[in-house]
Amino acid sequence: MPFHIVLVEPEIPQNTGNIARTCSVTGVQLHLVHPLGFKIDDAKLKRAGLDYWHDLNIQHHDSFAQLKEKYPDGRFFCATTKAKKTYTEHQYQPGDFFVFGKETKGLAPDILSAHAETLIRIPMKPQTRSLNLSNSAAIVVYEAMRQIGFPGLE
Repeated sequence: MPFHIVLVEPEIPQNTGNIARTCSVTGVQLHLVHPLGFKIDDAKLKRAGLDYWHDLNIQHHDSFAQLKEKYPDGRFFCATTKAKKTYTEHQYQPGDFFVFGKETKGLAPDILSAHAETLIRIPMKPQTRSLNLSNSAAIVVYEAMRQIGFPGLE
């Protein structure tokens, strides 16, 4: 897997389904950090992912700390509107993790402070709501894939 998307406590099943679909067509690994705001067999989640579920190997984690323990050498880029650098100002490497928080609150302050050097943001007009979570994940993943030459994609 060239990259990893981590969803920390996602709340909206359709967003997770859309992100699963993005992971399926790009070969990106999906990690879900519990608790989830929906049941994993939710019909909305399945419908958003359509026929892509058989292509996925979703990893579940009880906490973000548990995920970090499993990947102690991982580079974690955390998406937040509070970041100083945009997602295009970093040089990504295969194996990097892109971390997204829950739709209503984003990532917890302790996660953000632990990754202060690798916070990323997507430029938006000031005083607007953030982009949809699944759109944000797709934007970041495709930039990372572009940087490494879209391996395995046609």
